[in-house]
Amino acid sequence: MMMRIIPKLKLTAATVSLVLLATSGAVFAQEEGPTTTYKFGGYVKFDAMFSDYSDATPSQNAIIRQFYIPSQISVGNGLASSDTTADFQARESRLNFRADTKTAGGDSITAFVEMDFFTHADGNEIVSNSSSPRIRHAFIKYNKWTFGQTWSTFQDVSVLPEALDFVGPAESTTFIRQAMIRYTTGNLELAVENPETFAIGDDGTSFVPGHDTIPDLIARYSFKFSGGSYIRVAGVVRSLNIDQQPIGVSVDETGFGVSVSAKFKLGQNDIRAMVNYGDGVGRYVALGLARDAVVDTNLNSIETVELVSAFVSYRHFWNDQWRSNIMFGTIDIDLPVNTPATQTETASSFHVNLIYNPLPKLDIGAEIMYAERENLASVDGDFTRFIVSAKYAF
Repeated sequence: MMMRIIPKLKLTAATVSLVLLATSGAVFAQEEGPTTTYKFGGYVKFDAMFSDYSDATPSQNAIIRQFYIPSQISVGNGLASSDTTADFQARESRLNFRADTKTAGGDSITAFVEMDFFTHADGNEIVSNSSSPRIRHAFIKYNKWTFGQTWSTFQDVSVLPEALDFVGPAESTTFIRQAMIRYTTGNLELAVENPETFAIGDDGTSFVPGHDTIPDLIARYSFKFSGGSYIRVAGVVRSLNIDQQPIGVSVDETGFGVSVSAKFKLGQNDIRAMVNYGDGVGRYVALGLARDAVVDTNLNSIETVELVSAFVSYRHFWNDQWRSNIMFGTIDIDLPVNTPATQTETASSFHVNLIYNPLPKLDIGAEIMYAERENLASVDGDFTRFIVSAKYAF
């Protein structure tokens, strides 16, 4: 009996030792080697929009039929006004994928890709309502460096008001995604970003030549306060370049801009605001409502376009399930004397909404907005939109 028991005891001890050794080895390898986590996310959003235009209703494929684009507000004498237009869509729905790796040496690497279905003119409303996907973000973060396409360093996306419309007060905010190299250290961010001159000739010729050679240079600094409040200051310097010899235009100029944004927490509620000033930064503000510059094709010269814009919003939580947002934005554009009269001089919008949150990550809401714009010839137009939305994030 003893001879049988002892070998069994020895075998059991050896087995336990091997298991413990293997387990500790596995844990050691896991701790020392890189670890990667993956995340799939996004949201599904439905919008029912009812829009009344003071002048001609934009065409079915116009982007303003998907979300508020200030430059596409119809202007005129009102004779082309028509009945309220209904647009139902799920285009804002988006999908994203993220991979985060932490190495044994403490380095961190992130890859992020996101798409939605906005801005395309494809997809008919007869049968399938199909919409093509588009890239929103595609970037790599390696420690303090960012490489790829994402929100411009000149833009503060976290201060955007909570609107049911895709952007909200679009005429008054910076809003642009583009490819870049960005370095972040503490509260300071420095970036070189993709350049693109966006100009118009005095004869109405559009200049988007793609001849730029110097990247846009951007710096941003955040002043953070307790409770989540902050003030953020960003600046951009640009080299505008047009070289189209077939029509005898070869000009260049320097543009610059400053953006100050802030969020002030008032308990659960908050106030958000932004002020932008620039001379030659139309591409960064108001979804391209203003041009960077105006080209005098006869004198072969270029003059930058000056602008100032601002918005303010207030978010109020009525209780744990109900909240509202109210926001107002405006822009004033100082145009050179030789600017075509069709170019926008002023624009503004007002939004108010009520959002119900019955379950975590599920929002159902309604919003009414009014927007107007006026061009250099003092011809104006406006539109009113009522939106009902449902959104589930995952």
